Formats: sequence, C-alpha cells, structure tokens
Amino acid sequence: MKFLVIGLGSMGKRRVRNLKALGIEYVAGFDPRSDRRQESQEKYGIPVFDDLDVAMNTFSPQVFVISTSPALHMHYAYYAYEHGISCFIEASVVDAEKIKQLSEKIRGTAIIMVPSCTMRYYPGPKKIKQLIQDNAIGKVLNINYQTGQYLPDWHPWEKIEEFYVSTRETGGAREIVPFELTWMNDIFGEAEALGCVRAKLTDMSADIDDIYHCLLRYDGNVLANLTVEVISRPKATREMRVLGSEGEIVFSADTNSVRYINISMEEWKEYQFDNETVESRYINPEEPYIAEMQDFVAAVRAKDQALYPNSLEDDYNVLQTLNALEKMTGGCT
Repeated sequence: MKFLVIGLGSMGKRRVRNLKALGIEYVAGFDPRSDRRQESQEKYGIPVFDDLDVAMNTFSPQVFVISTSPALHMHYAYYAYEHGISCFIEASVVDAEKIKQLSEKIRGTAIIMVPSCTMRYYPGPKKIKQLIQDNAIGKVLNINYQTGQYLPDWHPWEKIEEFYVSTRETGGAREIVPFELTWMNDIFGEAEALGCVRAKLTDMSADIDDIYHCLLRYDGNVLANLTVEVISRPKATREMRVLGSEGEIVFSADTNSVRYINISMEEWKEYQFDNETVESRYINPEEPYIAEMQDFVAAVRAKDQALYPNSLEDDYNVLQTLNALEKMTGGCT
C-alpha cells in the first residue's frame, strides 16, 4: 500500500516515522510549505509534493494520513472519500456535522476512515482501564483530572501566532478537551455535560481561553472534574485521581506511574512504566503513536473498521459534549 501523509508539521513527521517503523515501504508527503517538505525529505528520504493533484497522479496513494491543522481535516477527508481513499485523521475540534455526514457516507463501503485516539495506547490509561474492569476499587464514584502544558512550549521553535492553537476555534485548551474525552469515555462511558468555566488567565499573545474547567457526569452517576489548560510550566501536568466505593487510583505523569489501593490492602500497589523513545524536540514517546498506526494499517488491510478502536461517530459525540459544555459556560475574564 502507498501512504500519503498530508501536512508535514511536527505531527505529520511523526506519522512518517510511525509508518517507517511499521515497515511501510511506500510513504510520501504533501505540504505547501517548502521548509517542511525539505526537512521531511532530508530526514526520512521520502518523496514530497507541493501539489495534491501532482501527488495523486505521480505517487497514486491508496491511504491518506491527515496531519494538517484541524480546520483542514474534513477538506482532505472528503477529498479522500471522493477518490475512494481510506484515511487516518488527527484529533479534530471543529466541523462536527461534517464528521457525522462523512461517517454516514462511508458506512457499508470498503473505505476505512478513523480519527486518532492516541491516549488509549498510553500505558497509564490502559492500566486505569484494566483496574476499573477488574473492579479493583469497586464502583467508580468521582474523577478529578488535570492536564496541561504552557502553550508556547508546544512548538518552541515557532511563534504561537503562526500555529493553529492560537486561534479561538482551534485553540490549544479547546482542542485538548475532546482529545482527553476520547480516552476517558472509553473507560467511564458516555459523558454528560453539567457545567463549564473557561477563561484566559495569562497574557500570552493568543485570543483563546487558556483554561477549561469542565464538570461531567458519566454512566452510573459518576461525577468528573476535568481541567484542561495551556498554562502549566516549566513542566507539563497530567494528574488523575479516581475515587471508588472501595478504593482509589492515582495516575501521574510526573512519576510515570499508576497506583491504586483498596480496603483489602495495607499499602499502595504501583505500576511504574518504562521510559520510551522520545525524539528530539518532542515531549511524548513514539511507541503509543506507532501502536495506534499499526491498528489503523491492520484495519485498512483487512477492510475492517472494527479493528481500530475509535470511529468518526465517536469523534462526533465528543465534539457534541464540547459544544454542550461551551453553551453552559460561566464567564471569567
């Protein structure tokens, strides 16, 4: 199969590495920016294109990996649909109705289209899911979760004004709310929006809300406080505490571990995760992204959407939750 990576920014280059790590022989890239094309060609030895029609006619891709800004995801996804091309799409934050319509269009076809759900492949969320399924802490009652990283530290090599996370519709904190809900919903069920406060608390040069405080209710009357921010510095924050009827679970990126305790235990049991491969200028490891891409490739080869754990319909649902939260926002300026 031939894979065309659309968008050769930091995530697009990561996806090129993912495909190469999986032994995919035919990988090419498309990006209007010459600097990104040059870097990708020099680093990974792939053919690159500045024109999509030329890429289609010259390279003849069978699969797209769409790693552009979210505002362009559906543009290229619909182009893929019209040409019978399967595609992987990075996490979206806009165009919910287009995502839903696309989900309906591909139903019953051999076209595989999936949205990213990388956090489901991280060892922390995987261990939390296992512990919940094993009833390690009894019935889940309450979740407190905060995640964030100072926005200018996301891409320190470029000004945030030149990066899509600095615009209101695709702003850093706004984008990460559905990104986190994608894996939380997988563990805890369907989220109901109860309340939201969002605000801009810093003086960074971006017209966005840099913090979202979200109150949610999951199946079985589980309450969740989700805080997503782009403020934490000098280190990123990822901390979760899950309270159950018989114990609790703590997930911390600082210690790279999950630990739990219940009423039958005297001490915490901790699962420490190995340090994985982190590329230069990146903060997140390669392995979860490779595993995610491996499942997508398997789904495309088998023409079986069920081999990948996330769907366009799932993506639509988390964006509906985001929209519901924003409609009930309490302001603070």
